[in-house]
Amino acid sequence: MTDVVARVTPYRSPALDLPGACPAPEGWADEGVPWHYGDPHAEQRRLVDGRGAVDLSHRGVVTVTGPDRLTWLHSLTTQHLEALAPGASTTALILSPHGHVEHELHVSDDGTTTWITVEPGTAAALVAYLDSMRFMLRVEVADASGEWAVVWQPVREPDAERVTWLIPADMAGVGASDSGSDRGGDASKYVDHRPDVLVGREVIVPRAELLTALGDEPAGTWALEALRVAAAVPRLGQETDHRTLPHEVGWIGPAVHLAKGCYRGQEAVARVHNLGAPPRRLVLLHLDGGAEALPAHGDTVVLGDREIGWVASAARHYELGPIATAVIKRSVDPAANLVVRAQSGDIAAGQEPVILVR
Repeated sequence: MTDVVARVTPYRSPALDLPGACPAPEGWADEGVPWHYGDPHAEQRRLVDGRGAVDLSHRGVVTVTGPDRLTWLHSLTTQHLEALAPGASTTALILSPHGHVEHELHVSDDGTTTWITVEPGTAAALVAYLDSMRFMLRVEVADASGEWAVVWQPVREPDAERVTWLIPADMAGVGASDSGSDRGGDASKYVDHRPDVLVGREVIVPRAELLTALGDEPAGTWALEALRVAAAVPRLGQETDHRTLPHEVGWIGPAVHLAKGCYRGQEAVARVHNLGAPPRRLVLLHLDGGAEALPAHGDTVVLGDREIGWVASAARHYELGPIATAVIKRSVDPAANLVVRAQSGDIAAGQEPVILVR
């Protein structure tokens, strides 16, 4: 008798059948949706101008229903969720007991259901964790990724007819998140400004309406990632590893409320905030424009002969040229010129601090 091995069919968006659509290279974080439609720089400019839409239908969609949903999620995450108003949205993290980031949640509520979108491939793990924490509370958790899809639009206002998540005000350049303070101060001790802004929203649509929601001027994930990297907005799995603390990448404030009660990992968050400083910090690297290829996620960053960090995300920006985010040791001089050890060869890089050095 021959053993039958079950294989999971990789996700493939129907938008890949649109004219000019090009898929992302195999193994990329955004595999399965259009990478670009023939002109990534024009697509970036379109998004900056507030036009177009990006297919993020590979993201997971999780729903939580029941009268206890918000107080329950409040107790499990880093964010103040118990009073989240219908139509409002926010960002939250789930941490390990040691304060390391495990999940990034884009959270919206419509008055009866809390909607959560997560990075591709992480919805099942999130649902399993949430189900393990339900106990006797009146909540139901479901992976709704098969019925609902995510579309990014370069718009700041909520969609009047669809569940919408807005990128945090801090990252959109329109103010600061209401995140409270503790003995160590407020969130401004980590980021006083970002290198650029990222204006946009995630709209959750029925999968059958995905192509309609993309409209007549779709843009690929290449364009969106270039704008995200330029603004140094962290993304789970790109700017994080197994030991990332929220303080290191600028999530204190946008995703971590400093004045809420206990949650898993809260003691570690408070200890670093009140008594010390994170061991690493996020920077934006301006790469030598003569480099043949962009560095890959995880490539080593060095100062002289010393390894001091790793590349998180790299992109070609329509104005800035080749750029990358990197996570480096906090002690590195912010004025020091660095080198990225890429597969194609060493790339000189100037650093633009994102997390303040104190």
